[in-house]
Amino acid sequence: MKTVLVLFAEGFEEIEAVTPVDVLRRAGADVTTAGLAAGPVRGARGVVVLPDTDLASVAGRAFDLVVLPGGMPGAANLAEDPRVRDLVAGTLERGAMVGAICASPALVLSAHGFLRGKRATCHPATAEDMTEGEYVDERVVMDGAIVTSKGPGTALEFALALVDRLFGPGTARAVNEPMFGRVDN
Repeated sequence: MKTVLVLFAEGFEEIEAVTPVDVLRRAGADVTTAGLAAGPVRGARGVVVLPDTDLASVAGRAFDLVVLPGGMPGAANLAEDPRVRDLVAGTLERGAMVGAICASPALVLSAHGFLRGKRATCHPATAEDMTEGEYVDERVVMDGAIVTSKGPGTALEFALALVDRLFGPGTARAVNEPMFGRVDN
C-alpha cells in the first residue's frame, strides 16, 4: 500500500489540503494528515481541521509521497519549520515523491533549493519568489519526483496527477470517472 503524508500548517488553503487527502484515499493510498503541532489547525478561510496526528509523531517514518498544501500564511509556516525542510530532503533523497501547490512550490521547495534544475509551477502571486527552478505557467507540472500546481482551482488536477504518479494513469482515470473532474489527459 502506498503511504502519503499531508501536512497542515496554520493558515493552510482548505481546498488544496483536503482535496488531495480525499482523492488519494479514493485511490487506495494510506493517507496520514499531520499538523505542525498537536491539535486542530485553522485554515486560511477559518475552517478548522483536526489532523490524524502531529509532525513529531511521524518523525522517522518514510512515506511514498509528502504533500505540501499552500495558502497564506500556511505555506510560510511550512517554510519556516526546519522539520519540514528535513522531511522533504529525506523524502527526495530516498527517491520518493513530493507534491506542492500554490505558494508552497516557491516558499518551501524553491526557497530550500529543492527545485534546482527542475521545472515547476506555483501561484502567480509567488512566482517571483521561485528563485530556484524554472517557472512554468501551467496548471500542474511534473518533473521527476516533484509535482507542483497553481492553486485552489487546480487542486483536483493536482490530486489526480499525484494518483497517476503513485498508482498509474488507469487508477487516476478510474478515480476521476465518478467525480467528473476536467483533466487534459
